[in-house]
Amino acid sequence: MSLLSIVLPAYNEEENIEKVCEVLGRLFSQNGMEYELVFVNDGSKDRTWEKIRKAGEQYPQVTGIQFSRNFGKESAIFAGLGQARGDAVAVMDCDLQHPPETLIEMYRLWENGYEVVEAVKSSRGKEGFLHKHSAGIFYRMMSRATGIDMQNASDFKLLDRKVVDALRDMPERNMFFRALSSWVGYKTVTVRFEVQERNAGESKWSTASLIRYALTNIVSFTSMPMQLVTISGFVVLMLALILGIQTLVKYLSGSAVEGFTTVILLLLLIGSAIMISLGIIGYYLAKIYDEVKHRPKYLISEIIRGRETEELSGQSRNY
Repeated sequence: MSLLSIVLPAYNEEENIEKVCEVLGRLFSQNGMEYELVFVNDGSKDRTWEKIRKAGEQYPQVTGIQFSRNFGKESAIFAGLGQARGDAVAVMDCDLQHPPETLIEMYRLWENGYEVVEAVKSSRGKEGFLHKHSAGIFYRMMSRATGIDMQNASDFKLLDRKVVDALRDMPERNMFFRALSSWVGYKTVTVRFEVQERNAGESKWSTASLIRYALTNIVSFTSMPMQLVTISGFVVLMLALILGIQTLVKYLSGSAVEGFTTVILLLLLIGSAIMISLGIIGYYLAKIYDEVKHRPKYLISEIIRGRETEELSGQSRNY
């Protein structure tokens, strides 16, 4: 029988660990499925790791990965993919906003030969006005930049082993799982799901962290902002030509007036365009700098498999 691995990134989710193990364990037992739960503790400040260790003592199917510090959700996902042993690997949130029952439908589609099963949101659930609309703008931008439809996309996916191995072999440090799992191709199908209420606790995503997340992933996956620099340069050039022609016409007609205000506005406009362009270029240079240093995507301090603690060599701590 095929083994299904579930990767569950966790940051300050102490209230959800036990419930997730109970719900998923009951679900897979009822459907006669072999499974493992791979929790990745992303530098939580609460008792999340203690809860994962306790779950490992109760459920032999639990694997726990402890980061040395907080490295972010993308790193947690790829750490889970790296330790998952299943023939198929699913990624889902451990707050149960991704409905567990959908995993069964996704698994059956995988059994029918699909290699990437994408779960797409029917709606975004209960989100704030700013969060919902900023997320919509971000995914429209990503869809245009990549040519991949990412409207209502999520990290809730099921991947065949060959897809997992392809993602793990990618050498870059700044990775955007949600887009890369679509970029790799393979035989893909989508299922729809309704976002559920959190089982417990509150969302760890603030508006500021979402903006940082969006900027990092846009820059790591597409060169579209660099193209916008070129476009803005042409726009400024056209405005300068129009104002230049207007000024020349007034001068030749003898109706020219002192152009102090026009000069100031032009300087502000061009100066702003230059500074924004330099900022975008600088951000890309910073990401290139991060890549060429070849620092690991994350550091693992401890791994448990059920009741057992896995000894880590110096090399296996770095990924």
